[in-house]
Amino acid sequence: MANRLQVAQVVTRFVAGAGGVALRGALALDRDSYEVTILAADGGSLLTDAERAGLEVVRLRHMVPDFDVRADARALRELTGLFSDGRFDVVHTHSAKAGAIGRVAARLVRIPAVVHTFHGFPFHEFQSPLRRGAYVALERRLARFTDRFLAVGSAVAGEAVRRGIAPADRIRVIDSAVAGDIPPVSRAARFEARRLLRVPPGMRVVGSVGRLDYQKAPGDLIAAIAALDRADVFVVWIGDGPLRQEVARDVARRGLTDRFVSVGEHKDVPALLPAFDVFAMSSLYEGLPCAVVEAMRCGVPVVATAVNAVPEVVIPGRTGLLVGPRDVRGLARAIDSLLRNPCEATRLAAAAREHIDGRFTPEALGVDLAETYDEMQSDLAARVNPARRRGIGAVSAAVRSLT
Repeated sequence: MANRLQVAQVVTRFVAGAGGVALRGALALDRDSYEVTILAADGGSLLTDAERAGLEVVRLRHMVPDFDVRADARALRELTGLFSDGRFDVVHTHSAKAGAIGRVAARLVRIPAVVHTFHGFPFHEFQSPLRRGAYVALERRLARFTDRFLAVGSAVAGEAVRRGIAPADRIRVIDSAVAGDIPPVSRAARFEARRLLRVPPGMRVVGSVGRLDYQKAPGDLIAAIAALDRADVFVVWIGDGPLRQEVARDVARRGLTDRFVSVGEHKDVPALLPAFDVFAMSSLYEGLPCAVVEAMRCGVPVVATAVNAVPEVVIPGRTGLLVGPRDVRGLARAIDSLLRNPCEATRLAAAAREHIDGRFTPEALGVDLAETYDEMQSDLAARVNPARRRGIGAVSAAVRSLT
């Protein structure tokens, strides 16, 4: 036990999504060989779950989800202080914010090995070219002192390689592990889920799961429902975020208040999924969202936007329907098609469950993590080189200029 590899997993917000994947991966590791500490902003809904499962949790006082020069500088100092005692053998960061601050802090104190998981990218086609280019340049700089990369989906990994962010020999595709206890849709499960959500009798339910923010484009789903012009469609959104009030105003403006419910964050999403006739995702950019996989495993037909790695599981006409991001009319048409053709919806849902059968399990993710950590340990002698030192110096100087 004394020789266990000490791993720090750094996450911005320890909530469903990247936090859920990180938690399930950490719990799947052999505890005789690896000791994982979770470092994340206070308030994450999964922090208590991690503690109850026996993981050490460090609540970061200064980590915030949005860009904030002063807070980010304080978060860097906080993480550098936590890493400076030499306790950790590996620092494993997740997503953009924690990925940047965590990797810089790790290299400032010469953590022996650093791995980063791409759950998606901070750059996308809906940004200005200048901003997108700045994000790509930053990711390339951070890559100079990242030892291994993990990516949720082949499309995400391919994008990292194509843009010169990750070299081909140091990136590995992983599946976004989801909970293994997702029950299939049944009449009893549907009745109970609709009772919990207070769905009026006789309604068809279109549901989505995700943070109410720009990335998830909840306004596009609301607009698509309004375009359906069907009084029998009830919408459920599971998740919370900065656009909550804006969404409420949009719903009221379109006259959908009595047919739209936002339930906020919910710890037992699988228990609510059977309420849905259609799962709809309107995101502008993603990696490969766990919510889509969970809906497919539950047996709910999926309509999603064709972004990043989503088409790897939502295969048009075979396991679901795809539309373009920002294509409100296309989203409305695809939802309406599944509502009007329940036999086709059932066929797609069954094919989707078969397509992902045996994948996206915590056990498979645990194997990927263990092999990645062990490969880095065996490669320690070749890790520090002049190019990486230059990368460290450049980023360190940039951080000091912010403080």
